Amino acid sequence: MTSSAVTRVQKHIGDPVGEAPPLPREKLEEIFADLQSDLRFDHELNGCLNCGICTATCPAAHYYDFSPREIVQLLWTENLEGIYDAMQEKIWACAQCYTCAARCPFGNSPGGLVMLMRETAIKHQMPSAKNVLRPFSRVMLKLISTGNQLSPDMINKDHFADWGPNISKVDAPLKLLRQAIPMPTLNTTATAWEVNLKTSVELYTIWEMTGVLQQLEGIDENLFDVITDIMDEKREDWKDYLADQEDSAEDSSEDEKEE
Repeated sequence: MTSSAVTRVQKHIGDPVGEAPPLPREKLEEIFADLQSDLRFDHELNGCLNCGICTATCPAAHYYDFSPREIVQLLWTENLEGIYDAMQEKIWACAQCYTCAARCPFGNSPGGLVMLMRETAIKHQMPSAKNVLRPFSRVMLKLISTGNQLSPDMINKDHFADWGPNISKVDAPLKLLRQAIPMPTLNTTATAWEVNLKTSVELYTIWEMTGVLQQLEGIDENLFDVITDIMDEKREDWKDYLADQEDSAEDSSEDEKEE
């Protein structure tokens, strides 16, 4: 049995046409190891018939240079350089609709694999991740600093003025319209702006322990500094709140003793 029969690993490193120097194989192996070590990897990748059903039903494939089948093939054949190249541009075209996962005969989830590749791109601070996330600094500030979901009324020129070219045209009586169409998903329009102080402090601890803040620092250092300042302020507010509660409890106990 030849060596090619017992492995799917692509041995060729370097673009045979382009002039860009090949990335060190150690770095490529490190990136793939991060992908493969994720618990979701084996669940999302089960094989490939190369039938193309996923690409045929993919909305992004109709408009961009993106193919779910190509993503699956690159990971299944362990084409390290092809995986790295796809992480520079193609994976960011995926709409994350998971139509591919619903149609794949093998039960693959190309959308899920793209998610893993995006997370790994952020972890390794790839330029593609920085370029994609740069315009959404306000959105990330909202989500990371409060940990809450976005609500429909946030998409307006006052709160997210940089959210698309047509955001300045959004002008509608949203509260009145919601009364006419009372959808359950719109119940967060008020609570999404207000987060319990204790919840925020606990969330910041999670961000730190899971490495989210460390990754953010590598992607956008300025945003990291802003969020760190917000975290410090809220932690101080929480300490002050606890101190006030202790003082109130002591005062109450003294009053009871006097009575």
